[in-house]
Amino acid sequence: MKNLPSPVIWFVCGSQHLYGPGPLKQVAANAQAVADGLAKSRQLPLKVVFKALLTTPDEITNLMIAANSDANCGGLILWMHTFSPSKMWIRGLSALKKPFLHLHTQFNRDLPWGTIDMDFMNLNQAAHGDREAGFIHTRMRLGRKVVVGHWSDPEVHARIGAWMRAVRGWADWQGARFVRFGDNMRQVAVTEGDKVAAEMKLGFAVNTHGVGDLVAVVAAVSVKDIAALCADYEKAYAVVPALKQGGARHAELRYSARLELGMASFLEQGGYKGFTDTFEDLHGLRQLPGMATQRLMGAGYGFGGEGDWKTSALVRAMKVMGHGLDGGTSFMEDYTYHLSPKGHQVLGAHMLEICPSIANGKPKVEIHPLGIGGKEDPVRLVFDAPTGEALNASLVDLGNRFRLIVNEVKAVKVPPMPRLPVARAVWECKPDFKTACAAWILAGGAHHTGYSYTVTSEMLEDFATIAGIELVTIDAGTRLSEFKQTLRNNEVYYHLAQGIKV
Repeated sequence: MKNLPSPVIWFVCGSQHLYGPGPLKQVAANAQAVADGLAKSRQLPLKVVFKALLTTPDEITNLMIAANSDANCGGLILWMHTFSPSKMWIRGLSALKKPFLHLHTQFNRDLPWGTIDMDFMNLNQAAHGDREAGFIHTRMRLGRKVVVGHWSDPEVHARIGAWMRAVRGWADWQGARFVRFGDNMRQVAVTEGDKVAAEMKLGFAVNTHGVGDLVAVVAAVSVKDIAALCADYEKAYAVVPALKQGGARHAELRYSARLELGMASFLEQGGYKGFTDTFEDLHGLRQLPGMATQRLMGAGYGFGGEGDWKTSALVRAMKVMGHGLDGGTSFMEDYTYHLSPKGHQVLGAHMLEICPSIANGKPKVEIHPLGIGGKEDPVRLVFDAPTGEALNASLVDLGNRFRLIVNEVKAVKVPPMPRLPVARAVWECKPDFKTACAAWILAGGAHHTGYSYTVTSEMLEDFATIAGIELVTIDAGTRLSEFKQTLRNNEVYYHLAQGIKV
């Protein structure tokens, strides 16, 4: 994946000098062992390093400032092995700008019932040491993840791993750049938004380049590079005969390759992690980029159609979160519905731009008319998405805040659609079609989404917590009356939230 961050997670243990040098030495050794155990877990995507045993307010504050200053520090795991009076942590936690996870564990998995004494009890006080820490985190209104269980437990590793993936997505957004080729699709509201507020709150910048800037880079692509890429296409995909070397429409495949190479060059030179375009602003381009956009998404870039920069950024974050897991993530759109009494389903697709990371089998390379935009017929990858558990996520700007909306779905077998030559997925919404769609609309969810087989609701919940933004989830347990009340409650909370943080 292009520009994939690999931040390190600092493991930090809290205690105090009340216990004396001998016990503190043992606490430090135990904390090192816990950190080493986590570092060896294959479920954790980021490296864990034991950073410090902290016993004074100054030590705590200095470490938090150091974490802020270290670009390679993605976040912290905090554990109170013994009892660390939490007033010591106020100044440091007030300064901390990195995400943190509170691990409520203890060094020993089993209690030595036959030999346990007060020395053992004094050395192993996480049961109430972490509660002291939890109080100050709550008193300070700090967003964090709490994971409970023994540090060797695979379920604990899985939950920490989900948080690490969210941390990685968040780190990737900080200072990220996204480019819009042209502006927003005319008259569309949900794909617009406050880009200044997004940079202040979410850390990434969005700026526009006129399509002419891209056209110049596309025109400069060498014939040799185009030929090499077209040869790669024929090795990787099932290319229809008309597009192959010597075919009647090979020139269109060559132009698609020119688009891909030019766009890749533009993104690389600008340090961009994602992009948008719109079929209403293609002056100087012969085609709306189809396969070019699909393959760039496959390489890890975020994308949003019709100028949808929020979805482009979200798709990129989701790709980073899911990196290394089976499945894939794509830009998606709920295009149309199958409303049979036997079962309601959603046909997800887009004009062209669905990522091949979610392809079930080898994609075909085809060329067909688009029907809108008034340009030449675009080349595209055509494939079906696989079955399995998946989700859709949408990031929307509500004016006073950003809201992340998640709907868990079950992807089903794609029926034959010989006259619909686009990449497509079919899914059933949870808890059911009517409830999910009503909840999505009530929440203001967009028609564009990030669709993923790898990213989980837990990862996105952790991501929203780190970002300090609202999250609403539509899943198997959603009830519409409760969901509407949650939206009303959230409206009040986020209006008052800045005043609550005192």
